[in-house]
Amino acid sequence: MIEDDAYQGLNHLSTLILTGNPIQSLALGAFSGLSSLQKLVAVETNLASLEDFPIGHLKTLRELNVAHNLIHSFKFPEYFSNLPNLEHLDLSNNKIQNIYHEDLKVLHQMPLLNLSLDLSLNPLDFIEPGTFKEIKLNELTLRSNFNSTHVMKICIQGLAGLKINRLVLGEFKNERNLQSFDRSVLEGLCNLTFEQFRIAYFSEFPRDDTGLFNCLVNVSMISLLSLDLDSLEALPKDCRWQHLELINCNFKQFPTLKLNSLKKFVFIDNKGMSTFTKFELPNLQFLDLKRNHLSFKGCCSHTDFGTSKLKHLDLSFNDVITMSSNFLGLEQLEHLDFQHSNLKQANDFSVFLSLRNLRYLDISYTNTQVVFHGIFVGLVSLQTLKMAGNSFQNNLLPDIFTEMTNLTILDLSKCQLERVSQMAFHSLPKLQVLNMSHNKLLSLDTLPYKPLHSLQILDCSFNRIMESKEQELQHLPRSLALLNLTQNDFACVCEHQSFLQWVKDQRQLLVGAEQMMCTQPLDMQDMPVLSFRNATCQMNKMIISVSVLTILLVSVAGVLVYKFYFHLMLLAGCKKYGRGESTYDAFVIYSSQDEDWVRNELVKNLEEGVPPFQLCLHYRDFIPGVAIAANIIQEGFHKSRKVIVVVSQHFIQSRWCIFEYEIAQTWQFLSSRAGIIFIVLQKLEKSLLRQQVELYRLLNRNTYLEWEDSVLGRHIFWRRLRKALLDGKPWRPEGTADADSRQQEATAST
Repeated sequence: MIEDDAYQGLNHLSTLILTGNPIQSLALGAFSGLSSLQKLVAVETNLASLEDFPIGHLKTLRELNVAHNLIHSFKFPEYFSNLPNLEHLDLSNNKIQNIYHEDLKVLHQMPLLNLSLDLSLNPLDFIEPGTFKEIKLNELTLRSNFNSTHVMKICIQGLAGLKINRLVLGEFKNERNLQSFDRSVLEGLCNLTFEQFRIAYFSEFPRDDTGLFNCLVNVSMISLLSLDLDSLEALPKDCRWQHLELINCNFKQFPTLKLNSLKKFVFIDNKGMSTFTKFELPNLQFLDLKRNHLSFKGCCSHTDFGTSKLKHLDLSFNDVITMSSNFLGLEQLEHLDFQHSNLKQANDFSVFLSLRNLRYLDISYTNTQVVFHGIFVGLVSLQTLKMAGNSFQNNLLPDIFTEMTNLTILDLSKCQLERVSQMAFHSLPKLQVLNMSHNKLLSLDTLPYKPLHSLQILDCSFNRIMESKEQELQHLPRSLALLNLTQNDFACVCEHQSFLQWVKDQRQLLVGAEQMMCTQPLDMQDMPVLSFRNATCQMNKMIISVSVLTILLVSVAGVLVYKFYFHLMLLAGCKKYGRGESTYDAFVIYSSQDEDWVRNELVKNLEEGVPPFQLCLHYRDFIPGVAIAANIIQEGFHKSRKVIVVVSQHFIQSRWCIFEYEIAQTWQFLSSRAGIIFIVLQKLEKSLLRQQVELYRLLNRNTYLEWEDSVLGRHIFWRRLRKALLDGKPWRPEGTADADSRQQEATAST
């Protein structure tokens, strides 16, 4: 029930939909107050008559839909004369059976020139002849109205005298009433005046089209939808068709047309053929051949379509199209669509070289791999380029858009791109929309987008972007209004802190910032990027800094201990043995290859001489089972007053000798005495000696003994060496006796 003034006060309401309400009562003032209503939908509201529908005061009403009701009479109420703006009346699926002259009295008195009337799915049996005479309508639709071709023929004859812009006849796909179709049904159309005609979904349509279209020669547009046509050959010679649509008509071969007047040809969803056949349509400007599974052995030039005036060409959703010409004679093309067809040889030459007027190009999903960088040469006027679903050599987007200075929309989605050349977009100053989604980009490298001064929308969703460096984000164009980064592999780690903070700061720029999710690390997986907290990084930085510093100090200490371990042992020994008496007069450091000289000369003259000196020799005095280094320090240095260093070429080349010499330097420093005596066995080459810098400097700064194998040289050598060894040696008279006894013991043992 709708009572009076139910919508009072809704002066600006333009649309009211009451669909599905089981209205039992409508007050006369039910729709009062709706002074601006333009669309009223009362579908399935149990409406039985237009007479009782209180809408006569709705002068602004443009569309009235009362379909699926119980209306039996087609009579237009008197109040229709108060609806001068009514443009669309839908009476489909009601109970109207008969239409009489009296029913349209109002239209005869006050014509509604722009009215479109839909009577589909009404069980029409009869239309009184002359009912529509001199009536002018914009459109009349009669679909699934007749239970026989005879009834249909009578009703069409009843339309005689009707002047109409567009007439639609036929049935619906799931509402088939006619078992067969008689060509004589259309003869009554000769008594109508109309510009456009569509006929759809008739079963058993005549295979022979001779005379079928005789009453349609003067229409400007004809559309044949889902008719079982084999061919279209017997067309009247004087056809004035300018627009022809053949949709899903099951043609066995491509129609051979010769229509000089035809400007627009739509031939789609006709899957009964496979090969395109050339035709002659000299004035054709619009050609739509999509979804036919056609193959083109050579495309495209004016000879294929018999015209040089073509401006719109759609070859999408077909089979293999082999490019063999660069659109010679088709220079006026403005719209070209190849999407979801299989393009061949598109990379062999500049296919689009002649299309300097082209505004729109779609080569999406055409199995094209861009190798030839001149593929788009000539497209100087192009404004929209769609090439999604293709690929590029090495998954790199090169500089191939050089001449497209007028391009405003570019779609590069699903092209498997991993990298973008820095110069890829340098010649696109007018680009406004760029789609880079569904690729394999690893980072948001914004430098290539810097020249895009007009860019407003950038879509980089569904890539593998983990982050973008802070300095790169500065290259985004200032004109950018929307940036989509959703569905990427963001790493929410402190290393990318600057990028994550940028995301928070640019929420207004980013599309669906709340849907940007982390994929790394595991504890942040599937968490919003916006939930990342910078404070965590500050704490982590402090912990890491302290940890690194601690590790560094420990490492340095370890290295120092490792490097100076023996020096530290020597220092500990100096403190332990520093105040005690020495066991040996000297610890001898020498190369094993000089051992003969040490045994036969040094030991014999010093230990058996007067006074005798006790030497520490590694082959005799080191304790077995103790590490060599430990013996050197504990037995050699700690228990000896002095150190004798026997310098030779063999000594300089021995790592152990150099090690012992370095420890000796430390020992001398710690003991605070000049305790190292250098003996040079033979002349040394300066180049060899310089390899040991410290030893070279010491020999230059300090006095050393030089061995000379002569009577005078030996005398001077031993005298100077004994004097050096006596320095700091406590004198003990019994030392001579001890030496004699040791010599006797050695002789006895021998």
